[in-house]
Order: sequence, then C-alpha cells, then structure tokens
Amino acid sequence: MPPARLRLNDGHMIPQLGLGIWQVPEATTAAIVAAALQAGYRLVDGAAIYGNEAGQGEGIRASGVPRDEVFVTTKVWNDDQGYDATLRAVEASLARLGMETVELCLIHWPTPARNLFVDTWRALIRLKEDGRVRSIGVSNFNGDHLERIIGETGTVPVLNQVELNPRLQQAELRDLHDRLGIVTQSWTPLGQGRSFDAAPVQTAAARTGKSPAQVILRWHVQLGVSVIPRSTRPEGLAENLDVFDFILNPEEMAAMAALDEGARCGPDPMVFG
Repeated sequence: MPPARLRLNDGHMIPQLGLGIWQVPEATTAAIVAAALQAGYRLVDGAAIYGNEAGQGEGIRASGVPRDEVFVTTKVWNDDQGYDATLRAVEASLARLGMETVELCLIHWPTPARNLFVDTWRALIRLKEDGRVRSIGVSNFNGDHLERIIGETGTVPVLNQVELNPRLQQAELRDLHDRLGIVTQSWTPLGQGRSFDAAPVQTAAARTGKSPAQVILRWHVQLGVSVIPRSTRPEGLAENLDVFDFILNPEEMAAMAALDEGARCGPDPMVFG
C-alpha cells in the first residue's frame, strides 16, 4: 500500500512517509535512492550538509520513476545563512542535484546565535517566487522562531522538520503547528531504537505481527505527521514502508504517549550552530 499524502498550506501535497538520507555515504546514495523509489517511496529528504546531493539526484534519475512523481527536499546549512548566501547555496544544491527546481527547501537549523534566519527565510521566499523551489519550510525551529519569521514576513512555513520519537514527542510544538497550519515532520523517528523494547511497543508488535520499528512508524502516521526513516538495506526499506495496512488502537496510542521523556538524541536547537 503506498504512503498517504498530506496537504501543505500552499496547496501542494507531500507523501506522509519518505526516505531520509542523512549519513548515507555518497558512494551508495544513488543505488539506495533508486531502490527506495522502485519499492514505492516518493519522498527523498536530503540536505546540502549530508554531502550526497549528487547521489540523491542520480538515484532519482536512475530509478525510472518520473521526476514529477518524486518529492525532493533539500536544506540550507548553517554556514550558508543570510540572504545572498542562501540564494547561492540553493543554486549550488540544485546544480548538485541536477534539477531546475525542488519540491521543498528548508532552513536546516535556526542557529539563533547567528541571528540570520529571518534573512534566510526572506531568501527562500524569493526563491519560491522565482520558481526555483516549490514550497519552503524550516527544520528544528521552536515556537519563538516560527512566530518571528511569520511576524516579520507574513509567510508561514509549510513544514517544520523536528526530532520526534516516542521519547521526545514534542506535543506542545505539534499543537502550535496545527494552529498555524504547519505540517510536522519527524527526523530520527525511531529514536535510535531506544523504545524498541518498551512494553507498549512490544505489546502492539505482538498483537499486529509487526516489528517494533513498524509500530513506531505507524504511531507517527497516526499522529498525522510526516516521517522520514532511513534504511540502507532493501529489507529495511520495504519494512519501513509497510505501515499502512494496520492500525494502533486507542489504548496502544495512549500507552505510547506515556513513553515521552523529553529526551533528545540530537542537538538542542536553541544552542546548536
């Protein structure tokens, strides 16, 4: 069963589940992206800092899947923030990808100490107006960051990609996204496996016949967020995609909610960068 799709606030659609390619070596990126698309994925989430944009583009072309069926994400890295620098950085990403445009470009981190994310956001607005990117959003922004860019530009991001997993559920931020019409997207959605042995996950896995990873990805789907797990194995790619043929019941969702500890796997956006 193919992934569901979510509507962005600019009218475009994004697949609810896609492939993240963070930490995928450039030498193997093309083959993994092609395999994922051939398996049914239609969202490939990359970034300039990952160092594999050329492989991302090559894999899409090699997959045989028409370009207009693939949702491509890239991101502006911290060192490239600022208006002019962002314009140059996105053009460089497009060149590495071998594409005229991408479906989504994000500010990778707010890096508040640099205080450049509003200018970076203005550049993304310009790139959208120029047709170089179709939709624009952010990553790792908190409520204050979101309110500032919206207040100073009047443009609401279509999406905020944040760390989200059973041990870090970001309920308050997700509620804000809902009020603002912003899609939440989860990175490190499996939380580095920290919840695989948790009783709610094991119980749901036993009932459904699914793996702990599939139970957690299904939890993301039922939260209504977009999710971008990574796998470099054909079996893992297939397993991660196979989460649309079962449902976690209300008791299981409640038990999953109780796993929240506010514990991060990655950096704190307030100080990183």
